Amino acid sequence: MNDSTSVLQQLATVIESRKRLRPAGSYTVELLTGGHSLMSAKVIEEAYELVAAAGEDADGNPGQIAHEAADLVYHVLVLLTNADVPWADVERELQTRFGISGLEERSQRPKSET
Repeated sequence: MNDSTSVLQQLATVIESRKRLRPAGSYTVELLTGGHSLMSAKVIEEAYELVAAAGEDADGNPGQIAHEAADLVYHVLVLLTNADVPWADVERELQTRFGISGLEERSQRPKSET
């Protein structure tokens, strides 16, 4: 992988490789084999840990917050890969929202998504 590829894209590529090749001893393969319920539980768990680390009652340790955010991003990437949603699709979606007020973007969604 070259230096111009983001670390997120590099990680997404490794996760996609694990999905295809299913190497023994891979945590990513364990998650994929565990199915949607395991992956979604891990995303929820990691989101909770991030929120707790960054919470008002937390010690405000930036390193711990970054660690928990990295765990959450990894597990989200595994969930996306399992659903055959490439990271590039997420980047594209974010790009469509760039420069638009979050309130404006939210008001344009169908009512079922708000």
